[in-house]
Amino acid sequence: MANRQAPRGDADSVLVVIPTYNERDNLEPIVRRLFAALPTAHLLVVDDNSPDGTGEIADELAAADERVHVLHRSAKAGLGAAYVAGFDWALARDYAAIVEMDADGSHSPEDLPRLIGMLGPEGTGADVVLGSRYVPGGRTVNWPVYRELLSRGANVYSKLALGLSVNDITSGYRVYRREVLEKLRLHNIASQGYCFQVDLTLRAVQAGFVVVETPITFVEREIGNSKMSGAVVREALLRVTTWGLRRRGHQAADALRSLLR
Repeated sequence: MANRQAPRGDADSVLVVIPTYNERDNLEPIVRRLFAALPTAHLLVVDDNSPDGTGEIADELAAADERVHVLHRSAKAGLGAAYVAGFDWALARDYAAIVEMDADGSHSPEDLPRLIGMLGPEGTGADVVLGSRYVPGGRTVNWPVYRELLSRGANVYSKLALGLSVNDITSGYRVYRREVLEKLRLHNIASQGYCFQVDLTLRAVQAGFVVVETPITFVEREIGNSKMSGAVVREALLRVTTWGLRRRGHQAADALRSLLR
């Protein structure tokens, strides 16, 4: 595959990164919808050696359309690692905005022009735009009650533990200005699963970037199986708790230093 680069300085240069593992039946429909909604975008499929042939489908799409690129990884290594690989690929080229989006149709590509339109040059607009289920106008469709309760609970807990004002910190539908990913230290991120989204949001806020939310409708997948697991939930709980305790420790230390001055 050739490394086709977006023109330097093109503010409309967008790369959508879609990690895949066993998504062969979902990939073609979501690609069609993506390019119908945003014809000038490029797509990078990061496939973790899917045994169902998703990688081969992606290669066929790339051969037929120069906007499609494929990054093959040797094994299933987690959502976080897949996105970091995709971000590295994007930053080696001249894309101005990088999008995270699921392959299963739960994120509507039709929302992308609105999300991208909320970005602005540094200091004049949003640096990170989150597609949010939990702001006015956002909603979920066809989700089991236990999944929605788990998601809402995780977001409330993360918001309180980390002291952030973000309502849907686990959202996997988001857009970054390239400067955000250039500044964040991506290669020391060990988080996987949905905790990866919490980690990047926290780092972006701590680095002083402007993170905003806009409502989306999240639709539960119709084909294939969810990648949610008990291990993903346990990792998020452990890491968010650790980060929250560290934050409280820093606050206590700052308060003590103020008293001693």
